[in-house]
Amino acid sequence: MNALFVIKPYKSMGMWVFDDEQRRLNQEPFVGGADTLIDRATADIPDAENGFALVFSQHEFPGATIHLTWRRAEMSGNTYWCEELQQEAWLCPALLKFFEEPPAELFAKVQGIS
Repeated sequence: MNALFVIKPYKSMGMWVFDDEQRRLNQEPFVGGADTLIDRATADIPDAENGFALVFSQHEFPGATIHLTWRRAEMSGNTYWCEELQQEAWLCPALLKFFEEPPAELFAKVQGIS
């Protein structure tokens, strides 16, 4: 299993979504606070709405600037707390297409795509 994953979120119909052909995900939306977290994390990335790189892992890695801590299972997904942004974010069951079980911690980095 990969230690690092990379997806390319973008906005469609005003919502943050991502595709992952390998995992059969098409326009999988970010909702429940995850969308707001992305808005805040990408505020300084020009043209982020057309796509940016989101690198994430259950292990800390160089350059990670976002740290999420598992709080609880909720509505078939999982709620995490982001200390840096002082907010919760709900991650849908698609999380389990990347991990066998919800990680206790998630680390992430956002960056523009050249």
